[in-house]
Amino acid sequence: MLLFLPLLIPLLTIILLLANSKNLRYQHFISVSSVVGQLIVAIAIMRKVSLVDIVVSQVGSWEAPAGITFLADYTSAILVLAVAIIAVISIFYSIGFVDKVRQRGGLFILYQGLLLGVNGSFLTADIFNLYVWFEVMLISSFVLITLGAAKQQLRGSVKYLVMNLIGSSLFLAAIGLIYSQLGTLNMADIALKLQQNGSTPLINSALMLFFIAFGIKAAVFPFFFWLPASYPTPPIAITAFFGATLTKVGVYVMLRFYSLFAYINEPYWQPVIFVVAGLTMVFGALMAASSYDIRKILSFHIISQIGYMLMGIGLYSVIGLAGALFFVVHNMFSKTATFMAAGLIRQFQGSYDLKKLGGLYKARPLLAFLFLIPALSLAGIPPTSGFFGKLFLIYAGFDAQDWTITIVALFVSIITLFSMIKIWNEAAWKPAPQNLDQESVSGNVNPIAFGASIVITVLTLSLGLTVFWTFGYFTEASRQLLDNQIYIDAVLNSVSTNLN
Repeated sequence: MLLFLPLLIPLLTIILLLANSKNLRYQHFISVSSVVGQLIVAIAIMRKVSLVDIVVSQVGSWEAPAGITFLADYTSAILVLAVAIIAVISIFYSIGFVDKVRQRGGLFILYQGLLLGVNGSFLTADIFNLYVWFEVMLISSFVLITLGAAKQQLRGSVKYLVMNLIGSSLFLAAIGLIYSQLGTLNMADIALKLQQNGSTPLINSALMLFFIAFGIKAAVFPFFFWLPASYPTPPIAITAFFGATLTKVGVYVMLRFYSLFAYINEPYWQPVIFVVAGLTMVFGALMAASSYDIRKILSFHIISQIGYMLMGIGLYSVIGLAGALFFVVHNMFSKTATFMAAGLIRQFQGSYDLKKLGGLYKARPLLAFLFLIPALSLAGIPPTSGFFGKLFLIYAGFDAQDWTITIVALFVSIITLFSMIKIWNEAAWKPAPQNLDQESVSGNVNPIAFGASIVITVLTLSLGLTVFWTFGYFTEASRQLLDNQIYIDAVLNSVSTNLN
């Protein structure tokens, strides 16, 4: 039952929120209670996994591969926990930041729908159910992007919807090819049959369709253009939540599929992943360096840092996969923190345009540091989590003698540092522009949103300071991914404890 709670809680919450969608106090209470409950459940799942390695539940007691399987190993448990933490902080931030019209318009209902899709994607062990959870995410995220129906939101939503529908169509086509060749949709059963029978041209075609579909959803090169066109358009509280969740689900599925299926043909897939990873890093970083809107800079760096995660997948070693997963969690926290701080800067000084900002450090030093700390983490400055994430990946790259992708990763870190310093210099360090409304400079930020921003910044810093304690969990996750027989046995032979 434990594995079903991350799905049942948001589903029940949606029903409760729909029952009284106009009463904001009710909406706030139910939403906060829900995400706190999901956090407690995520901690319980993480604790259970740390005791038994893999937890498996079969829906309706139908045994795999015929039944629907849900599974939590170290990888999925870590990500479910990270999303639950960010969900709690995002709800509080949204209560203080998002206008009441959008809050009454279904903001919290859509948040729960997004959490339902994200949790389902992390926990499912069936590729068709994975498609279903992706569609739940797509519907919720599309309505969130358009919530408020501002002109720029509607423009951005078109690219978002079209690209994600293309990705979903390719995803569905790949599922059809897999089923026609192997007669199963259970991930463990697919992996077992590929071990026994090897790949065929149609299987490789299906895997390429999967790669493109997940590449679209993860915003990798050359499919990334929809992200900077859509993410900056809704309120930044929504953008922060998107940055922490949506693209990371695409990366998670690439990680899972590579460890289960694509590793069989590693000499083919590794160069493809390295080329895509390198180009994703470089293009995202260069486009960020040329921008002067904080939201666009941070959105482009979502793209750039997806490249680091792909790099870890391509390295396919203990330290490489552990570094990739650690980097995913670091990026979820750091990116959320920078977006939230940027929203508070906008609330305080009235703009996201760096040319119209200035004097923040003198006027509100704490707010300036709330941006600086996660920004330095994104750039990889010690002792932040970003430094350790990049250190693990670069060490793995040098250890594997994959020099090109490692040098690209180091080069992109320098560009990222330049972008973060540019934001700091323009918004915080330079004097306030003469045409800046002095009343807005001395104005206030919402205390609830400010408190949420402090919490996520502290967590971002703590992830780096506690790395030698927490990294063992990421190493265990890497061990499980490299030995996919553990996953296969857990699902098909009921090696793990089956929760009732």
